[in-house]
Amino acid sequence: MIGTIVNTGAVILGSTIGLLINQRLPQKYIKIVFDALGVFTLYLGVKMALEGKELLYIIFSLILGVLTGQWLRLEERTNALSDKLKGRLKIKNELFTEGLITAFLMFCMGSMSILGALEEGFGNPPNLLLTKSVMDGFSSIALSSAMGLGVMFAAIPLFLYQAGLTLLAAQLKDVLTPQVIAELTATGGILLIALGINILEIKRIKVLNFTPALVYIALFMLIFGG
Repeated sequence: MIGTIVNTGAVILGSTIGLLINQRLPQKYIKIVFDALGVFTLYLGVKMALEGKELLYIIFSLILGVLTGQWLRLEERTNALSDKLKGRLKIKNELFTEGLITAFLMFCMGSMSILGALEEGFGNPPNLLLTKSVMDGFSSIALSSAMGLGVMFAAIPLFLYQAGLTLLAAQLKDVLTPQVIAELTATGGILLIALGINILEIKRIKVLNFTPALVYIALFMLIFGG
């Protein structure tokens, strides 16, 4: 669990630095940082999406995923929970919810998050998660400088997500083959493309409603893809 703890700490540290920068940056520079984050998110999403080979499984996963997410009202309920937390803590940052969701998706959608958690769960040194910690630390500086305190709070679901994968690593060892991970990564990349579109304010997409697609693509690969 050391890798996940270090990763979580890196996000908190990076967010702290970003918040200090945020207080000194004029609004026009914050907007520029936003644009850079949006473009980078699109790039990262496309890069990840190109790893996919089973296009039919991916499209069906996206359709079933967004229908499931809409039925469960994932986006609406997550926003309500985040707003409730914001109210409880008397946080005035208008971008708190967006920052939390954006950071969580960016930190957790990649294959490094899955592979790193599995690597440590199998009893190996957490090299991948330590590398990811450096990357997430710098990313959280940029994110929190533009979006504020919500990025720091993303460390909580990040820890729960990666710790859960690490604890389940023994059971998932035979399930998460390289092929399954590639299609999971590709599907996650498409979600990041949607997130980048949101950040750039091109169109508002309820990205969280698409997240069940990750479960569907894993099931499709397990049952049909091998």
